[in-house]
Amino acid sequence: MRIAIVNDLPIAVAALRKVVQTVPDYQVIWTAKNGAEAVDRCAQDTPDLILMDLLMPVMDGVESTRQIMKKSPCGILVVTSNTEKHVDRVYEAMCHGALDAVDTPILDASDNARSASTLLAKIATIRKLLKPAALSQKSKTSVSPSKSTLKPSTFERSSLWSTAPPIIAIGSSTGGPKALATVLSKLPVGFNAAIAVVQHVDAQFSAGLVSWLNQQVALPVRVARAGDALEPGTILVAGTNDHLYVRSDLTLGYTTDPIDYPYRPSVDVFFKSLAEHWTRRGTAVLLTGMGRDGAEGLSALRARGWHTIAQDKESCVVYGMPRAAVELNAAVEVLSPDAIATVLVQALKSKR
Repeated sequence: MRIAIVNDLPIAVAALRKVVQTVPDYQVIWTAKNGAEAVDRCAQDTPDLILMDLLMPVMDGVESTRQIMKKSPCGILVVTSNTEKHVDRVYEAMCHGALDAVDTPILDASDNARSASTLLAKIATIRKLLKPAALSQKSKTSVSPSKSTLKPSTFERSSLWSTAPPIIAIGSSTGGPKALATVLSKLPVGFNAAIAVVQHVDAQFSAGLVSWLNQQVALPVRVARAGDALEPGTILVAGTNDHLYVRSDLTLGYTTDPIDYPYRPSVDVFFKSLAEHWTRRGTAVLLTGMGRDGAEGLSALRARGWHTIAQDKESCVVYGMPRAAVELNAAVEVLSPDAIATVLVQALKSKR
């Protein structure tokens, strides 16, 4: 795996290089002292992955991420001194296409082994995302929670139909926070549909994502908890590294299965559970993202009569997940985030 390091501090570059070189097939191909230099180096020699600092002279990591993803797209992992302290900047970088974030391991620190292990785990996960074809067949197909409860009886399903609210299910990944904010910010107060969001984000940042979205949208946003019911006018966001799914009683749960699936939380797991258990048709949206997660689930929902939408290529940071959905003929419509929001509002008005 070809890796680049972008950081203005020599001690941080040394620490990152030392950690990366503990894996035999990881190679540091170049380093850069600021974001502007990184943009130029990336155009000349695009790596598989960039370890990108946030705070640098000349050009910071947020702007560098934006320019690189526009001109020479590749995997970007934010590696900075304190991700919790700089969470707003972390989300800005994720809006432009950064995949994840982690604290910089420091040489000779007492917790260096733990922080180095965390960094290598993040890189290993991103490596799987960058090469989806290398996934095992089990990982690609086993994307339904195996511990879901039994299907309800016909009587129970007819009863649940009367209580199940209109629902909008949204899946997103690389560049997803910005697309989510665009769609959700246009939904008015009093919007009478339940909204569930599955964004590929580490559990460490899920609360920050919810807080950030609450600053962007009028509807209340909170982390989905096991046992929650989807409620009209509320946005629930998957909040752990396990997979969110809908149980047969229409409450939410989390499952570790499939445990070796690199997309966490998985959009496919959630969408497929809706196709299996939700008792009325809804709308499902697949936004920008790397890989194929969500495409099969969107196809399952379309087969059940749901209105399915994929984000268009022009507005995507990475046209991976939506493209996979289009290739499967899983999307009824292919639209920009602004147009998706318009469809959602108009569709709910027409059902009143």
